[in-house]
Amino acid sequence: MLYSLIGHFIRFVIVKLFKNLEVLGEENQREHDSYLVTCNHESYNDVILLGVSLLPNQIHYMAKQELFNNKIFGKLLTGLNAFPVNRENPGPSTLKRPVKLLNDNKTVGIFPNGRRTSEEVPLKRGAATIALLAKKPILPAAYMGPDTIPGMFKQKAYIKFGTPIDVTDLPQGLKRQEKVDYITQQINERTKALQHELREHVNHQ
Repeated sequence: MLYSLIGHFIRFVIVKLFKNLEVLGEENQREHDSYLVTCNHESYNDVILLGVSLLPNQIHYMAKQELFNNKIFGKLLTGLNAFPVNRENPGPSTLKRPVKLLNDNKTVGIFPNGRRTSEEVPLKRGAATIALLAKKPILPAAYMGPDTIPGMFKQKAYIKFGTPIDVTDLPQGLKRQEKVDYITQQINERTKALQHELREHVNHQ
């Protein structure tokens, strides 16, 4: 309930009132009922606007467990479908929760960068591993726009979704870790391509 209320309120303000979000490739969202969505991660804005762009579908985000130390803020995060992950010492439960969510036809959101940055960094392999275990497709996305929350009200943001990555259709003969590496590389390439396409789109407006 909380996720839906806040999400629709933000969509009304940012999309309807200020017209500051343009979503491209929405048709790719409808190819599957359940998927793991990935995106570049430069600020909290991409977390918020990625969620808005997928409504009424709700994203279950992985979040570092330290954010849940404050009981009030932790309850808020839980109400917004976030769940804690121990980044320093990940265990089997780190994979079990998102895999179960995907198997329950929920959408899981992961930022393979691992942290907020505008620089190119090696991607974490968690998204590929989870999608492979759940046998669910990965919906790649890219964000371009303001990097501060107040900036959402002043500057237009863009999100583009790409063609889903089918983790059940991989080159023959790959071992498990090779499959994970291959999928991670696909996420990396698709994300870069989407970012390039967004820049081209904005430049031609």
